[in-house]
Amino acid sequence: MNLADASVLVTGGTRGIGRAIALRLVADGAARAVLGYMRNDKAAEEAASLIEEAGAEAVLVRGNVAEPRVVEELAAAGPYRVVVHNAATGVVRAALETEDKHWDWTLAPNARALLSLARATVPTMEEGGSILAISSLGSQRVLPNYVLIGASKAALEAVVRYLAFDLAPRGIRVNCVSAGVVDTEALDWFPNKEQMLATVKRTPAGRLVEPEDVAAAVSFLCSPDAAMIRGQTLVVDGGYSLGA
Repeated sequence: MNLADASVLVTGGTRGIGRAIALRLVADGAARAVLGYMRNDKAAEEAASLIEEAGAEAVLVRGNVAEPRVVEELAAAGPYRVVVHNAATGVVRAALETEDKHWDWTLAPNARALLSLARATVPTMEEGGSILAISSLGSQRVLPNYVLIGASKAALEAVVRYLAFDLAPRGIRVNCVSAGVVDTEALDWFPNKEQMLATVKRTPAGRLVEPEDVAAAVSFLCSPDAAMIRGQTLVVDGGYSLGA
């Protein structure tokens, strides 16, 4: 894919999957990468250095993407050829141990933020642009302690479908990539991390998904080869979800 002279936005773009996506889009030709992040300044600076070493300009925007001020700042750094909403947070608890405030904390940045970003960035996005969201298998499958994040990812995938329909007349494609278990820092928040990592034993591909695998799928969905893929969720899990 050729993103020559283009600017791209990746929320949650300074670590793990988000950083891999940003670097892949730069490798695809993007001249400028805007990276949204929550609070880890050291990781953000390291990611910016990697972007610059790859030959592109890096712009860092700090804050919770659920906040209007952050969305406005991200949009002001555009216009963008590609917008990727990868940022995610959430409370990892069993359903009956959650509170209403945990719902709001999880759903706002994980799902509502995609709609906010679209409203803010689409007016300056040219025909041929792409919006991508990063989901997880918990949107469709029941995972331990995942009720809030799973619900937020299911909502995220629904927003993708509606945006894809509404933005098609503008020539803007909207799709989603659902990743299997990826060994990143995010797994440290799960009490059953080791059990999750052990899923490699039942993954047909014989290994866990790497951040670069997700980035490759994003790159494809942004390319002209994916012109007729609209409102879809592409599962990248090495075949894990095929098992009973």
